[in-house]
Amino acid sequence: MDTIRASPGLSAAYAFRFGISAGAVVGFTTIGLLYWQGVLSLLESGYVLMALFPIYLVLVAAALSVWLGYDKGKQSLKPVYETDNSD
Repeated sequence: MDTIRASPGLSAAYAFRFGISAGAVVGFTTIGLLYWQGVLSLLESGYVLMALFPIYLVLVAAALSVWLGYDKGKQSLKPVYETDNSD
C-alpha cells in the first residue's frame, strides 16, 4: 500500500536554511581552530576549504533533507509531458 506523504512546509524550509548555515559555521570554526592550533598548515587549510568543505556541505544538506522529509521516492515522481505548441 502506498503511503501519502505531505510535502514539508515553511518551517522545514526555515530549518533547512538554518541547518546549512549552522553546518557552515561549524565547518569554518573547525578549520579555523585546527589552523590556529597548528594542526593544519596554510596550504592544507586552503585545500580543505576548496576541495573538502563543499563535499561536507553536500553531506550536511543530504542529512538535513532526509531528516526534514525532503527525500522523495520513485512513487512521488510525476511524468513530464511535452506540449505541442506548433501553429
